[in-house]
Amino acid sequence: MNSPQIALLALAIGLVIGIGLALLLFWAYRARAKVAEEASSAVPRGAVDVLDSMDDAACIVDPSGLVLAISHAAARFGIEVGATLGIPELRDLVRTLRSSGASTTETMRITRPGVSLDPRLVSARASALGARLTLLIVRDVTEQERLDQVRRDFVANTSHELKTPVGAVSLLAEAIESAADDPAQVRIFASRISAEAARLGQLTGRIMSLSRLQAADGITDFDPVAMDEVVTASIEAHAVQADSAGVELIRGGDRGAFVRGDAQILIEAVGNLIANAIVYSPRGSRVGVGVKIEGETLEVAVSDQGIGISESDRERIFERFYRADEARSRRTGGTGLGLSIVKHATQRHGGEVRVWSRPSRGSTFTMVLPRIDAPVPEATDRKNKKKRARKTAKAAALRARNGETV
Repeated sequence: MNSPQIALLALAIGLVIGIGLALLLFWAYRARAKVAEEASSAVPRGAVDVLDSMDDAACIVDPSGLVLAISHAAARFGIEVGATLGIPELRDLVRTLRSSGASTTETMRITRPGVSLDPRLVSARASALGARLTLLIVRDVTEQERLDQVRRDFVANTSHELKTPVGAVSLLAEAIESAADDPAQVRIFASRISAEAARLGQLTGRIMSLSRLQAADGITDFDPVAMDEVVTASIEAHAVQADSAGVELIRGGDRGAFVRGDAQILIEAVGNLIANAIVYSPRGSRVGVGVKIEGETLEVAVSDQGIGISESDRERIFERFYRADEARSRRTGGTGLGLSIVKHATQRHGGEVRVWSRPSRGSTFTMVLPRIDAPVPEATDRKNKKKRARKTAKAAALRARNGETV
């Protein structure tokens, strides 16, 4: 073998050895990086930005349960960076993930640290984030559960309440048919059918009012409302009822107060309080209606000298279809929806309802509402003109769609 051949062979051997050494070094660096990654508890790049953009509570924890990063909503559950995950149910979920290796989702009821009286229903998901870290996402579904329960109760209660007048009308119709030869009995049964039909109409009307108040877009157009007009209209609407019951309606308090809202809904709410006060007051007593201005709020109070409400009933009187005195409500035609409408109407106007009552001494219901300054007349006129113009334009557009001449 001559010298050039020996040189080429040596070059080839050197090249093979060099490539082998390079591959060996590359493998060694990869293995070291993998080991370092498995042993590292550093939060991956970009994970903090993702957490900051999340609406749900979320956090990243290491194998010891130490919280390394959180989303803004995680603070509601007492989860803080640098502290150990303090909710036992969530710690158990992380352990389940690490033992099984697969992402785990569970629905559980947890108690937040320091808020033992307010357990929350959550849907929690644990996922592996690398070899050592765990991503925990906690979605609070308590309100969704409450709304689902309210919907189920509302449907069940409504069905139960509607069965009574519908069944009564059906039975009375059969009675009229069987008493066709007795005009006096027919008139009696017909009057009872009219009463049941009126009760059914009142019940369905109040159900529609309550549904409107609970709808997210039920009230969209709020205007300045004079509480003097609301109180006057409410009292006038129940003057006949008060006279028939022998109850005197008295008005007092401050004048000239304004709120922003829907006048018709406020009149219905105050009217419901007055109607209840009349029903549960003895003959010869008084029902007082007054407005009191308290800084940035105003209070509309309706007081009676009636039978009062027991402490156990006061906790439930604002529930739909709940009646403190079942027999009396049935006898007077009550639907059990009046106070629920008052509560939701007040809440939709940014206020709250308070109640004071003592058995045999009477009750006072107070609607607390945000107060506004009296509107400027010119601005009110301009707003009314704009509203009338909008209504005219909508009516014209509707006629045009229906093919009518504008």
